[in-house]
Amino acid sequence: MNRQAIIDRLLDYYTCPRHYGPLADADVTQSGGHPDCDDTVTIYLKVNPADEYITGLSFEGRGCTISQAAASLLAEQLQGAPLSAIETMDDAAVLDLLGREVAHVRPRCATLALNTLKAAVLVYRRTRRP
Repeated sequence: MNRQAIIDRLLDYYTCPRHYGPLADADVTQSGGHPDCDDTVTIYLKVNPADEYITGLSFEGRGCTISQAAASLLAEQLQGAPLSAIETMDDAAVLDLLGREVAHVRPRCATLALNTLKAAVLVYRRTRRP
C-alpha cells in the first residue's frame, strides 16, 4: 500500500470509526491516555469466560487521527479473538496494522489503544478468575 493509500485508510477509520461507543454489558471498561497530547481512549471489553474469546469490543475516545484510527482498527480486527491475541500483540504489530510508513512518527499515539486493551485484559484476569 502506498503512503497516500495508508493515509486515506487511517482517515477513513478516524472519520468513520468501527465499533465506536459504549458496550452496555462490558466485563471491563478501561481508560487510557496521554494527557500531554490530549489522546484518550476508553475500551469496553466483553469476554466469554468459558474460552476467553472476545464477544464484544468497542471504544470511545478523542485525539489525533493515528490514536483513534488505531483503536478502531484494533477493535475491528480483534472481534472474536482470544484474549491471548491481545497479550501477545506488540507495538510492531500495531505499526504494521496502521501502516508503519506513516504511524512510526507517532508511536505513543499508535500504541495507546493496544496498551489500554492490555490493561483491560489484566483487569479482566484479576477480577474474573477464581
